[in-house]
Amino acid sequence: MKLGARRGDDDDHWITVSDLMSGLMVIFLFIAITYIRPLLNERDTVRSIAVTFQQNEVALVDALRDEFQNDLDRWNAELDPETLVVRFKAPEVLFAPARAELRPQFKAILDDFFPRYLAVLDRFRDNIEEVRIEGHTSSDWGDLPYQEAYFRNMSLSQERTRTVLEYGLGLPGAVPYRDWTIGHITANGLSSSRLVRDAQGRELSEGSRRVEFRVRTNAKQEIVRILETVAQ
Repeated sequence: MKLGARRGDDDDHWITVSDLMSGLMVIFLFIAITYIRPLLNERDTVRSIAVTFQQNEVALVDALRDEFQNDLDRWNAELDPETLVVRFKAPEVLFAPARAELRPQFKAILDDFFPRYLAVLDRFRDNIEEVRIEGHTSSDWGDLPYQEAYFRNMSLSQERTRTVLEYGLGLPGAVPYRDWTIGHITANGLSSSRLVRDAQGRELSEGSRRVEFRVRTNAKQEIVRILETVAQ
């Protein structure tokens, strides 16, 4: 079958159906490529950013491990590579019961730890959104009802983390990083909201009483920012 259009008396030009369909397919393919290419570029951009930030987080963990691997055991501390947390786990070393003043042993640890910690973070400052000093307690507070004990522990844990941050900022080794520290490190009292439990789900009071230094990267914010730039 042929479709035709006569241009003149002496010249007939015929276009086959297959030629017509081929031409339309080329047009549709061009439209599809024009539409899909930005989506593919966006996907590749997100993937590239995600890989980059994952590599940065791995590099940060490696740097923290290299810096503190010989100290963590004697501090009764640990580095959690999944959450970017340095955790101090010896409540008898950190604070007296129901008090916010630092024990001398914990001051000695912070004297050593905090300036070195800031020096490591300084190498990754462009990728860090926030560093949270988190205070955690058990659910105990004498014979008080659960809710009242929770809020007593909330006040206590907040005061403890504020004390840790204030002491750390006052150290001579923290002076070169003070402006960045004030803008990025926060004190957060979480009371008993993140209890440590055993395999049967029972609260471990000693394990629940801890101080954590948690790094939050800005990967999500950077992905949004770059995608907005790509979309413009």
